[in-house]
Amino acid sequence: MSARQIRMFTDPSLRTVAEPVTTFDRSVRDLVRSLTATMRAGAGRAGLAAPQIGVPLRVIAFEVDGRAGHIVNPRLEVSGRVIRADEACLSAPDRWWPLERSFAAVARGRDMYGKPITVRGIGMLARVLQHEADHLDGVLFIDHLPAEERERFLAAIP
Repeated sequence: MSARQIRMFTDPSLRTVAEPVTTFDRSVRDLVRSLTATMRAGAGRAGLAAPQIGVPLRVIAFEVDGRAGHIVNPRLEVSGRVIRADEACLSAPDRWWPLERSFAAVARGRDMYGKPITVRGIGMLARVLQHEADHLDGVLFIDHLPAEERERFLAAIP
């Protein structure tokens, strides 16, 4: 599979809630492979959601600290402990911003064949799982910023 073009954060399709996958066929496996190839096509890429490549389905891929995978139809549970760290998005390249997220997350869903999977993450992996799951709900990381921070972020866009 070859890398696909990533939609920029101003693309209205990123504000749409993605549909659940109901049939686990070759198209889902091809989508996972495309997500993975696209995510790996550039340095520093840790996760990618299907809507970011123009596919409105609930599928994410990740690769953090040597741990790679994907989740179809993820459901997230997060810890109460929150940490603040810089976060970026492939749909808003080269824009890092401090953001609070839960330190731990558990994602339950399916693999590309429809088998149940659970991914437990702490630190960076937990952040990536939360970030990518947000994309499936039409939420961008700047939506979590306080209003004045969001304005500063948007003002910095050329």
